[in-house]
Amino acid sequence: MADARSWSQQEQERVRRLAVNAVVLEGLSITEAARVCEVTRQSVSSWVNRARRDGEAALAAGRRGRRPGEQQALSAVEQRQIVRLITDKNPDQLRLPFALWTREAVRDLIWQRFALRLALTTVGQYLRRWGFTPQKPLRRAFEQDSAIARRAKRENAVILWGDEMGLRSDDHRGRSYGLRGVTPIVPKTGKRFGCSVIQAVSNRGELCFRVFSGSFNADLFIDFLKRLLKHADGRKIFLIVDGHPVHRSHKAAAWLAARTDRIELHRLPGYSPELNPAELQNNDTKHAVLAKTRPRNQAELLATTRQHLHKRQKQPHVVRSFFEHPDVAYAA
Repeated sequence: MADARSWSQQEQERVRRLAVNAVVLEGLSITEAARVCEVTRQSVSSWVNRARRDGEAALAAGRRGRRPGEQQALSAVEQRQIVRLITDKNPDQLRLPFALWTREAVRDLIWQRFALRLALTTVGQYLRRWGFTPQKPLRRAFEQDSAIARRAKRENAVILWGDEMGLRSDDHRGRSYGLRGVTPIVPKTGKRFGCSVIQAVSNRGELCFRVFSGSFNADLFIDFLKRLLKHADGRKIFLIVDGHPVHRSHKAAAWLAARTDRIELHRLPGYSPELNPAELQNNDTKHAVLAKTRPRNQAELLATTRQHLHKRQKQPHVVRSFFEHPDVAYAA
């Protein structure tokens, strides 16, 4: 049976008239007409009843979407309130756990204000209707006069950008000289091994990290947050991260909720790794560990990675230079 929802309005009208004429004029049963038109028996029965009650005009193609005067989830007054808040405020000012206005942030704002839970698709439809479009924030993601920057200054807090990355023995970085027209071949080790790094950087040149083997999970993330608090030496931390599932885990959220006076988590918009200054530190580490050297085993990879990151900790001017990149200059 065909899915009539994918048909054009004209095609739907044609099938409705065909089915009704088959029943009314040709004497077919509703079941037979439904089989011929490849629609449900209930649809044919509904069309016949409407035609008998309201005439053939009831079978005409109608306007799709919400009918004029039909009640919307948000009233006109509520919609104006949401538009004004999105235009004049950022999520942080409204105590929402988002860095920028995303569909998720607007959905949570509607729930916060009106206790109304909407689907993300519905929120997206409202945003389009209000004239909002998704745009990459780039340098305006966190302006120096933003709420986060003002709060950090007022509360003597430090703003950190955090990220995780993996290093693999079979990841080749850099270039190698070879004869013209002959692609160089890089010999591979017989074993594949790797390690991971979680780190955080500030525009002051601070770098905190942990190198580990195995998977990244909530326990490891919480342990890193504890290290950050120790490093902060009493200062409050605003940690800006991406939407990794571990960052959004219930266990991490519960741990953070008990320490809101010492550390807060803020998220970058989805699918925007280029907005995270920590990504530039990641690239720096990968180049130093995998392009300039070639670790022969996991222990050597772990040691080389730690050695490079310890070196960068003593070079805050290098870490600060990452914030000069155009994509993350907003954070400088």
